[in-house]
Amino acid sequence: MEISVTSIKELRDKTSAGVMECKRALQQAEGNVDRACDILREQGLARAEKKADRVASQGLVEVYVHGGGRIGSMVELNCETDFVAHTDEFKALVHDLVLQIAATDPRFITSADIPDGEKEKLNPEEVCLLSQPFIRDPARRISDIVADVSAKMGEKVAVRRFARFELGK
Repeated sequence: MEISVTSIKELRDKTSAGVMECKRALQQAEGNVDRACDILREQGLARAEKKADRVASQGLVEVYVHGGGRIGSMVELNCETDFVAHTDEFKALVHDLVLQIAATDPRFITSADIPDGEKEKLNPEEVCLLSQPFIRDPARRISDIVADVSAKMGEKVAVRRFARFELGK
Protein backbone atom coordinates (compact mmCIF):
# COMPACT_ATOMS: atom_id res chain seq x y z
CA MET A 1 0.00 0.00 0.00
CA GLU A 2 1.29 3.44 -0.94
CA ILE A 3 1.34 5.90 1.98
CA SER A 4 1.03 9.60 1.18
CA VAL A 5 3.46 12.19 2.47
CA THR A 6 0.46 14.08 3.87
CA SER A 7 -0.54 11.09 6.03
CA ILE A 8 3.01 10.68 7.29
CA LYS A 9 3.20 14.38 8.15
CA GLU A 10 -0.17 14.26 9.94
CA LEU A 11 0.91 11.25 12.03
CA ARG A 12 4.29 12.82 12.75
CA ASP A 13 2.59 16.03 13.96
CA LYS A 14 0.37 14.00 16.30
CA THR A 15 3.07 11.73 17.70
CA SER A 16 6.52 13.29 17.09
CA ALA A 17 7.66 9.85 15.89
CA GLY A 18 10.29 9.50 13.17
CA VAL A 19 9.33 9.58 9.49
CA MET A 20 10.11 5.91 8.89
CA GLU A 21 8.33 4.85 12.09
CA CYS A 22 5.25 6.78 10.92
CA LYS A 23 5.41 5.21 7.48
CA ARG A 24 5.71 1.66 8.90
CA ALA A 25 2.86 2.27 11.35
CA LEU A 26 0.64 3.64 8.56
CA GLN A 27 1.43 0.63 6.38
CA GLN A 28 0.57 -1.69 9.26
CA ALA A 29 -2.66 0.26 9.89
CA GLU A 30 -3.52 0.25 6.15
CA GLY A 31 -3.43 4.06 6.02
CA ASN A 32 -5.63 4.69 9.07
CA VAL A 33 -3.95 7.54 11.00
CA ASP A 34 -5.80 6.88 14.29
CA ARG A 35 -4.90 3.17 14.24
CA ALA A 36 -1.30 4.11 13.37
CA CYS A 37 -1.25 6.38 16.46
CA ASP A 38 -2.30 3.39 18.58
CA ILE A 39 0.40 1.22 17.00
CA LEU A 40 3.08 3.83 17.72
CA ARG A 41 1.82 4.23 21.31
CA GLU A 42 2.01 0.44 21.87
CA GLN A 43 5.52 0.32 20.43
CA GLY A 44 6.56 3.27 22.57
CA LEU A 45 5.15 1.67 25.72
CA ALA A 46 7.07 -1.53 24.99
CA ARG A 47 10.28 0.50 24.61
CA ALA A 48 9.51 2.39 27.83
CA GLU A 49 9.14 -0.89 29.75
CA LYS A 50 12.65 -1.88 28.64
CA LYS A 51 13.97 1.37 30.15
CA ALA A 52 12.39 0.82 33.59
CA ASP A 53 15.70 -0.21 35.18
CA ARG A 54 17.57 2.87 33.99
CA VAL A 55 18.58 5.66 36.37
CA ALA A 56 16.57 8.85 36.03
CA SER A 57 18.48 11.52 37.94
CA GLN A 58 17.72 14.62 35.85
CA GLY A 59 14.40 16.41 35.61
CA LEU A 60 12.43 19.32 36.97
CA VAL A 61 10.72 20.47 40.14
CA GLU A 62 7.45 22.32 39.55
CA VAL A 63 5.49 24.36 42.10
CA TYR A 64 1.87 25.48 41.88
CA VAL A 65 -0.09 27.74 44.23
CA HIS A 66 -3.88 27.87 43.96
CA GLY A 67 -6.80 29.56 45.63
CA GLY A 68 -5.15 32.84 46.55
CA GLY A 69 -2.35 31.02 48.33
CA ARG A 70 -4.56 28.55 50.22
CA ILE A 71 -3.31 25.40 48.42
CA GLY A 72 0.16 24.67 47.12
CA SER A 73 1.73 21.63 45.52
CA MET A 74 5.20 20.60 44.39
CA VAL A 75 6.42 17.65 42.33
CA GLU A 76 9.80 16.30 41.25
CA LEU A 77 9.66 14.54 37.89
CA ASN A 78 12.81 12.76 36.78
CA CYS A 79 14.20 11.69 33.41
CA GLU A 80 17.57 10.44 32.21
CA THR A 81 18.98 13.58 30.56
CA ASP A 82 18.85 17.31 31.06
CA PHE A 83 18.01 17.67 27.38
CA VAL A 84 14.67 15.84 27.80
CA ALA A 85 13.90 17.77 31.00
CA HIS A 86 13.80 20.98 28.98
CA THR A 87 11.49 19.79 26.20
CA ASP A 88 7.99 21.23 25.94
CA GLU A 89 6.38 17.79 26.45
CA PHE A 90 8.28 17.17 29.67
CA LYS A 91 7.50 20.66 31.00
CA ALA A 92 3.82 20.19 30.15
CA LEU A 93 3.78 16.83 31.97
CA VAL A 94 5.37 18.18 35.14
CA HIS A 95 2.91 21.10 35.11
CA ASP A 96 -0.07 18.74 34.64
CA LEU A 97 1.18 16.61 37.53
CA VAL A 98 1.49 19.54 39.93
CA LEU A 99 -2.08 20.61 39.01
CA GLN A 100 -3.29 17.03 39.54
CA ILE A 101 -1.72 16.94 43.00
CA ALA A 102 -3.29 20.26 43.97
CA ALA A 103 -6.72 19.11 42.77
CA THR A 104 -6.82 15.53 44.08
CA ASP A 105 -4.59 15.44 47.18
CA PRO A 106 -2.96 12.01 46.64
CA ARG A 107 -0.96 10.51 49.50
CA PHE A 108 1.30 8.05 47.66
CA ILE A 109 2.96 7.72 44.26
CA THR A 110 1.96 4.08 43.66
CA SER A 111 0.00 1.42 45.51
CA ALA A 112 3.33 -0.22 46.41
CA ASP A 113 3.98 2.79 48.67
CA ILE A 114 0.87 2.15 50.81
CA PRO A 115 1.80 0.61 54.19
CA ASP A 116 0.68 -3.02 54.54
CA GLY A 117 -1.84 -2.34 57.30
CA GLU A 118 -3.64 0.28 55.20
CA LYS A 119 -3.79 -1.47 51.80
CA GLU A 120 -7.20 -3.03 52.43
CA LYS A 121 -8.72 0.23 53.71
CA LEU A 122 -7.57 2.57 50.93
CA ASN A 123 -8.64 2.85 47.31
CA PRO A 124 -5.47 3.28 45.17
CA GLU A 125 -7.47 5.34 42.66
CA GLU A 126 -8.06 7.93 45.37
CA VAL A 127 -4.76 7.95 47.25
CA CYS A 128 -2.11 6.97 44.64
CA LEU A 129 -1.07 9.60 42.13
CA LEU A 130 -0.22 7.21 39.30
CA SER A 131 -3.51 5.29 39.71
CA GLN A 132 -5.71 8.38 39.53
CA PRO A 133 -7.76 9.37 36.49
CA PHE A 134 -6.17 12.38 34.79
CA ILE A 135 -8.17 15.53 35.66
CA ARG A 136 -8.03 16.76 32.05
CA ASP A 137 -9.03 13.39 30.55
CA PRO A 138 -10.65 11.03 33.10
CA ALA A 139 -10.56 8.15 30.61
CA ARG A 140 -6.77 8.00 31.08
CA ARG A 141 -4.72 7.32 34.21
CA ILE A 142 -1.73 9.41 35.31
CA SER A 143 0.49 6.35 34.79
CA ASP A 144 -0.63 6.31 31.12
CA ILE A 145 0.21 9.99 30.69
CA VAL A 146 3.70 9.47 32.19
CA ALA A 147 4.26 6.34 30.05
CA ASP A 148 3.26 8.23 26.89
CA VAL A 149 5.83 10.96 27.56
CA SER A 150 8.44 8.32 28.39
CA ALA A 151 7.75 6.55 25.11
CA LYS A 152 7.80 9.79 23.13
CA MET A 153 11.06 10.96 24.70
CA GLY A 154 12.74 7.54 24.57
CA GLU A 155 13.82 7.82 28.20
CA LYS A 156 12.66 6.66 31.58
CA VAL A 157 10.35 9.26 33.13
CA ALA A 158 9.34 8.85 36.77
CA VAL A 159 7.67 10.78 39.57
CA ARG A 160 10.20 10.85 42.40
CA ARG A 161 8.27 12.72 45.09
CA PHE A 162 5.57 15.27 45.69
CA ALA A 163 4.01 17.38 48.43
CA ARG A 164 0.72 19.22 48.86
CA PHE A 165 -0.03 21.93 51.39
CA GLU A 166 -3.39 23.36 52.38
CA LEU A 167 -3.98 26.08 54.93
CA GLY A 168 -5.53 24.76 58.14
CA LYS A 169 -5.11 21.11 57.20
